Amino acid sequence: MNSESRQGGRSIVLGDVEVVRAVEWQGPFGPARDLVPGAGPEVWKENERWLAPEHWRPDDDSAWMALQTWVLRSGGRTVLVDTGVGNGRERPSSPNFHHRQGDFLGALARAGVRPEDVDVVVNTHLHADHVGWNTHDAGGEWTPTFPNAQYLIPAADDFHYGPGNGYAGGLRDDDRLMYEDSIAPVHRAGQAVLWEGSHRIDEHLTLESAPGHTPGSSVLRLASRGDRAVFVGDLVHSPVQIAAPACNSCFCLDAEQAVSSRRRILGRAAAEAELVVPAHFGGAGALEVRQEGGGFTLGRWAAFGTA
Repeated sequence: MNSESRQGGRSIVLGDVEVVRAVEWQGPFGPARDLVPGAGPEVWKENERWLAPEHWRPDDDSAWMALQTWVLRSGGRTVLVDTGVGNGRERPSSPNFHHRQGDFLGALARAGVRPEDVDVVVNTHLHADHVGWNTHDAGGEWTPTFPNAQYLIPAADDFHYGPGNGYAGGLRDDDRLMYEDSIAPVHRAGQAVLWEGSHRIDEHLTLESAPGHTPGSSVLRLASRGDRAVFVGDLVHSPVQIAAPACNSCFCLDAEQAVSSRRRILGRAAAEAELVVPAHFGGAGALEVRQEGGGFTLGRWAAFGTA
């Protein structure tokens, strides 16, 4: 991988695309075995050497994660991959997200990005921690944060979490709240573009469906002058899922489909030397993977440094 570091380890260049990391939050998310229920204590212990301390704290069994947005400068345009939790949201079922206040726009500014500079927003899927900064509170009304951007939203998730499906069947009020404050205003502004199957953004960037975590979960592939990366959203929440790809997170809606997508995307990443860029990894944030038997092992970490 031919990459160069910039901005004190927060940026790398892949071919003709610059990738910048903008971190909204990083810290303990909750018990590790609640996050990935299928990974028993022995799995975490066997992999402690590379899980601790940046991804797992053995003393209290806490999973450490990041909320972050990946900023891509490609073909003269600025693309955001996921937009975090947002400020001031009603998320009663999600204590980590409820009424959160943070400096995400400051993090973008430090990456050299103003809201009006953003051309494309990619929501890899419609969970509250991936769409929150789609909008902001403008005098009591939720309004798109990025006024000049096209928002690329998986059609399957838009239906699943939208009113036509009773906001994901009405099982969690958080899903209705998320759609109403972070997705519906983008539709009303005429900035939403629904896609399915695949969607080419430009000569370097292509979206592809990878369902399971949610019906519309997707990955963004980057290919430029021999360099490759895949932004996998919540295909993996913790590096433990690379060692144990059959283990889903507690948030995956279709367990069998999620495992199939994970194996397929990681297998291709290993075969094609794609840098794997998840939404929630702390530490260096992104890494290469290698095929090993029926599973995978960790390769080189990216040059982002710790967030």
